[in-house]
Order: sequence, then C-alpha cells, then structure tokens
Amino acid sequence: MTALDTFNRYLASLEAGDMGALAATLHPGVVWHQPGAHPLAGDHVGPDAVLGLLGGMMERSAGSLIVATESSIAGGDLVAATVCFTAKRDGRADLDQHGVDVFRIQDDRIVEVWLMSENQPAEDLFWS
Repeated sequence: MTALDTFNRYLASLEAGDMGALAATLHPGVVWHQPGAHPLAGDHVGPDAVLGLLGGMMERSAGSLIVATESSIAGGDLVAATVCFTAKRDGRADLDQHGVDVFRIQDDRIVEVWLMSENQPAEDLFWS
C-alpha cells in the first residue's frame, strides 16, 4: 500500500464520518499538530487525542465542519493535500478557508500531521 492509498482510506473514513475506520488509519503514536492560538490548538498525541480534537471541532461547529480535499500529491512517505474547510458557529463569522495539510505515513498508518490555513487569526477567532 502506498502513502496515497493510506491517505485515501483516511479521507474516505472522514467523509463517511466513520471514526472507527479513521482511527484504524492512525498510528498508535500519531502526532497531530493543530496550529493556532485557540483552545483546540496544540499537539495531539495518539488516536484518542486526534479523535477528541475532531470531535471538539464538530461540537463547537454544531456538526457543520466540512473539510473538502481539493487535490493531493505524494512523495515517499509524505502526502500533501490542498483543502477547503468551512464551518458555522453561533455568534461567530463563518469559517471558509483554504489550507494545506501534510501527512507523514509509515507502515500504512498516519504518524504525523501538520495543518496550515490561509488565515490563522480568523481561524483562531472562530474556534475560541
């Protein structure tokens, strides 16, 4: 299986909302680097922490968070994906941004994730 195959399994799980299948794509020591200066920012280590982060985002956005992958490319054990992510939250300006997500994959599992968004201050305000 290639790194891109693993990423596509992760993506299909995310789109289907299948957290069990998503967790199966994560290495036990996965590190998810969530950028920013908001309560959900920081390094999230392990599948439970990553699922907790994603759940926290869904909770804060009342289930409205959508992450759409526009394109993805792989090079060795890295996959880079351009994404568009949107969400709504009462009392906040809607979140509607583009970004780049980078995944490091080893032994058919995601071991590290870095996220970059086009307007981090606006994202910080939304999640705060």
